[in-house]
Amino acid sequence: MEQIETGRLIYLVLLAMIAGWFFMSGRTGLNKTLQQAAVWGLIFLAAVAAAGLWLDLSRDSRGTQINSSASGQIIAPRGRDGHYYLSLQINGAAIRFVVDTGASDMVLTQKDAARAGIDPDNLNYAGRASTANGEVRTAFVRLDEVSLGGVRDHDVSALVNQGSMRQSLLGMGYLQRWGRIEIAEGELILTR
Repeated sequence: MEQIETGRLIYLVLLAMIAGWFFMSGRTGLNKTLQQAAVWGLIFLAAVAAAGLWLDLSRDSRGTQINSSASGQIIAPRGRDGHYYLSLQINGAAIRFVVDTGASDMVLTQKDAARAGIDPDNLNYAGRASTANGEVRTAFVRLDEVSLGGVRDHDVSALVNQGSMRQSLLGMGYLQRWGRIEIAEGELILTR
């Protein structure tokens, strides 16, 4: 038997033994047997919930980690929501991006632009971009330095979104600077 089938068989045998014990021991009082079954059912559900919560917590703690290797690779695990997140240093400020291969450019929120030393109130929002929420106005900017892991780029083009946006987007304008973009086994791997 395969290991998965063996595990299922053991689980079913244990379940049958527990159910049999309940009915055999409670022949004198069916009400008491049903109460005990309910208690054991709640204990089982609590154990399943605890195991699921543990998996979620361990995945969340792993999801914020970004590993860089000596070969110039950046490895980011998939977040709990299914997206990939990278924290870049923009002009010395740490800014968290959601990786968006459908976005043409790197797009900063006004708040993140201000953190990177760009005054969003003094920008010329002459550009337009089509998003899932409709058309928004954008301003073209040049970033002096962008750093991810140990890799630094200078004079990087980006856009600042005039509308409200929850998170800055890391689009293809920056990602194409990497020689290889790969998604494998729940990880985003960037190789320079």
